Parts: sequence; structure tokens; C-alpha cells
Amino acid sequence: MHFDNSYARLPDRMFTRQDPVPVAAPGLIAVNPRLAAEMGLDAARLATPEWLAVLAGNRVPPGAEPLAQAYAGHQFGNWVPQLGDGRAILLGEHIGPDGRRWDVQLKGAGRTAWSRGGDGRAWVGPVIREYLVSEAMHALGVPTTRALAAVTTGEIVYREARLPGAVLTRVAASHLRVGTFQYFAARGDTEALRLLADMALARHYPGATGPLGLLAEAVAAQARLVAQWMALGFIHGVMNTDNAHVGGLTIDYGPCAFLDAYHPDRVFSSIDRGGRYAYANQPQIAVWNMAQLASCLLPLIDADPDRAIEPATEVLHRFADLWQAEWLARFRAKLGLATAHEGDRALIEALLDRMARSGADFTRTFRGLAEGTAAAEFRDPAAFTTWEPTWHARLAAEGRSLEAARAAMARVNPAVIPRNHRIEDAIDAAVQGDFAPFHALDAALAQPFDAAPDHPLRAAPTPQETVHQTFCGT
Repeated sequence: MHFDNSYARLPDRMFTRQDPVPVAAPGLIAVNPRLAAEMGLDAARLATPEWLAVLAGNRVPPGAEPLAQAYAGHQFGNWVPQLGDGRAILLGEHIGPDGRRWDVQLKGAGRTAWSRGGDGRAWVGPVIREYLVSEAMHALGVPTTRALAAVTTGEIVYREARLPGAVLTRVAASHLRVGTFQYFAARGDTEALRLLADMALARHYPGATGPLGLLAEAVAAQARLVAQWMALGFIHGVMNTDNAHVGGLTIDYGPCAFLDAYHPDRVFSSIDRGGRYAYANQPQIAVWNMAQLASCLLPLIDADPDRAIEPATEVLHRFADLWQAEWLARFRAKLGLATAHEGDRALIEALLDRMARSGADFTRTFRGLAEGTAAAEFRDPAAFTTWEPTWHARLAAEGRSLEAARAAMARVNPAVIPRNHRIEDAIDAAVQGDFAPFHALDAALAQPFDAAPDHPLRAAPTPQETVHQTFCGT
């Protein structure tokens, strides 16, 4: 790895320097060859004992400057002034052969100054979950953090039971969160805010300038991201500000899920008893998070807060139009539509409403549009067949044949997604030391649009997935 650690050159109050805590007996679960190639790394070399020690936290590679980042955040709307990397350590920033900068972080690498009483470790379940879901999201075209590797530690982690420990190597263009800015805004540290804003612009939006430029780009990126989530039926589950990435990446895969039976109020987190982070509420939460970022940037926009508020508010008010335009574009594509017509929102919402009332599976219904099997997803097929002629008429209005539309839809409506019950099967096997189900699922999710109709991952979940208990790390 070729390190150039810009975050480590920031003032020391923005992080704590510390090495990962060594583990007893590192064992390889997986190295991601696709990502390794993008980073200019040799996947085979990463699997050697020398680099396995790095991925487990037993050896610090040359050029790395390990640290744990400080941040704060609103968790379920409640302000927490100090959070930080409680079980993650940033090894450093690898520069790929194309000049791209990659944060290389070990999750589950031991206690840090921000652990708040936790052990800083991870068990194999959340490591496998984040590896599979983040790589599936990447294959689906969604901006996300990535998983470079996963290793076992040879140690036991104590959660609701004795569980095998593991470490995930997560990479990203940065780990700059809204909560990172909030930590320093709450302390009146304008110098740190300016340094963070400059870094965010350089890392993610090099064509923009100044705090208003950063805010505008972050608002647009979040609007696009949430529209992408919703077009895939994805529920993040914990859209706290410390899980909101200023670069528009999906970050921190806790109690997340893809919808099975569609309903706009669906929640996949037992923590979220009020439905704050329900599927349909995600746009409102995203703009709420952006408002918290705007509040942090006010001192950089203008020394007079009263003069800073108006331009920041104007930028925030763009979110609704940006999100709606992206949402419409993505759902039009899901219906095979190539042009924009005035009645498209009503057409899309009519289908979604019928899906909600008939318990239709989200992914299978939209894939079924491409394959002529959508009606089978409805308890009452008439709910679909009475909508279908309007859709056909809309296709005809733009001169597109059903065959051409189906070919286009097959390119945007996935055939397979990382359903939670499939991930749980892989986790259950991994706890027993069997990683074959994990590897099979990972291979299938790397080609989400290509699975044949009889592929086992395309079967509907029976019974529908039910949330029993979730935690932020699971």
C-alpha cells in the first residue's frame, strides 16, 4: 500500500493516534479481488500471512499512521456530543495507481478512546453482513463504502452469546460524516470546521468552492443517494447524522434491509419504534441531516450568523426538487420509460399503492415487469392486471415496444438482492466455521442483474422477514 495520510496531518484534537489491538490467531475469510484490482493491489498477496497480520491488526504496514476519528451526532434525533470511532481504526490513506485516495479502516480492531465502555471488537455476523451488503450495493451502482477483506481473530466476542470475533477492512473515499462537523461546531472550533470543509471539497467535490459550494454538493449527493436507495427498496435503518456521509456514500450498515412485501411505512430496526427511519421517511431525514450540516457551516459562510442563514436555507430548499427529479427518473427507468410525461408520477404511485395493498414483493414485482411475471406477486392478480393496460398505453405513447422496454428494465431491476434471511443463513454457517454460503452469496450478488429465473436466490422469502431484535452493530 502507498500511504499519504492527510487526515493524520490535521491537528491532534481531531483524532487519537493508536495502533490496532493484536488478535490471537488471524484467519482469512475473504479478500475482495474486484476492489483490490481497483486499488492497484494484489489480492493474492493480501491473502499471505504477512498481509493477513495487517488485515487483522497485528502488524502496522509501512507508511500507515493509525488513528481513531472524533465525531458526534444526532441518534434517532437525540443529540450526543461525543461518539467517535469506538471500534474502528483508520490505518491510513492509500493512493492507487490512478491517483485515487482510499481510506483503509479496520472495523473491530479493538478499544479506542471513543469506545464508551465497549470492547472495540466485532463478531463475525456484522462483518459478513457489511461485506455482503456494501459490495452488493456497489454492484447495484449505489455510492457506498466498500469491503476489501474480512478475517477471523481466533478470539471470542461476548454479545448475546459467545461468538467468534472478526475484523472488516473497510475502504472509502473518506470517512467524513455530518457528525464529524457537528463535533467541532458544538465546540466552537471554526479552524477545525474550515479544515474539514477544505478536505471534503478536495476529496469529493473538487469542482466546487467554499462552504456554500460544499453544502450544495452534499445536498445534491444525498438527494441522489436516497432516490437510489428507494428505487431498490433499500432501508438504511439508522440514518443518524454520524451515519450521514458528506460525500454522498452509503455508510454504516447496521439494521438495514431490502424490502420484501412493499409498504412505505416498513421499518427493519427494532430500535426504531417510532418509524423515524421508515422506507418512505428517508428523504425527510436526509434533508434534516443536511440541515444539521448547514448549521455547522454557518460560521464559514459568514461571520454574521443572520447573513449566513439565508443562503444556507436557499441551498437546503433545493433538496426536494432534486430528490423528486432523481426519484422520478429512476422509477421511470424501472417501468421501461425513456421519456418524461406529466402523468408518470401518478402511474408509478398507482403501482406502488397496489403493491402495498396486495403485499407484493418489491424486487420480484419490478423484475417481473421485465419478465412478464409481475402479476404473480399480487395476492389478487387483478390489482396488477387492471393497472397494466395504462402502463402499456404509456409505453406506446413514446413509441417503445414492450420487448424493448423489458430489455431496458432488466438492466435496472435486479434479479437478486441481499435478503436478510439469506445473510443470516451465511452468518449461521460462518459461526460454525463454514464460509461456503458466504462465498456463494457474494458471487451471486456481484452480478445482480444476471441471475437466471430458476436461481435459488430469486425465491420469495417465506415467511416474510420479521424484525425481532437488532442492534446498531448488527
